[in-house]
Amino acid sequence: MSVLEQIKEFVIAGSAKKVKEYTEQAVAEGLDASTILNDGLITGMNVVGIRFKANEVYVPEVLMSARAMHTGLAVVKPLIVNAGIKEKGVVAIGTVQGDLHDIGKNLVIMMLEGAGYKVIDIGVDVSTEKFIQVIEEQQPQIVGVSALLTTTMTQMQHTVEKLQAYRDKIKIIIGGAPVTQAFADEIGADGYAADAASTVDLVQKLTSI
Repeated sequence: MSVLEQIKEFVIAGSAKKVKEYTEQAVAEGLDASTILNDGLITGMNVVGIRFKANEVYVPEVLMSARAMHTGLAVVKPLIVNAGIKEKGVVAIGTVQGDLHDIGKNLVIMMLEGAGYKVIDIGVDVSTEKFIQVIEEQQPQIVGVSALLTTTMTQMQHTVEKLQAYRDKIKIIIGGAPVTQAFADEIGADGYAADAASTVDLVQKLTSI
């Protein structure tokens, strides 16, 4: 099995130690950063995403795989910077004001990073003003707005309505347990994703338009 196959398989297995070991070996063998990233780390995470969508693996396994992928990412990051490899796009994501839930958001961030995107984590309990500040300063292409409580869906609506002023610069996506496609349509969001793997698909679709 090639070193890239080993990286991929150990990302899927969620073994951070082995991913680090084989990523370091790939670097030592002279493989370039984009090859290690695309054919090892991201390929492994893509398999995990597909299995997650099919209910073959669950959140704990995805988190283990994402952490394993991150250990490999840490090894190749200096090479990526030196090689000037561009990310696929920039996504900013936060949980709305009044909502402190972050497990789903963090999972989405890991999956997006695993797919090659730069992600700005705005955090939880994020005010509309903070979302706007990040849009103006960091210029993401996609802004993800999350809510896990039915009581904070009104805040989500308020935030999305205020972000309409930036529609020439960004696409707005929403997610969270109580959120639906119908609600996304109602408040004027560009998309809705039911889970982390679907979010990656949605972002890829929106950034390719």
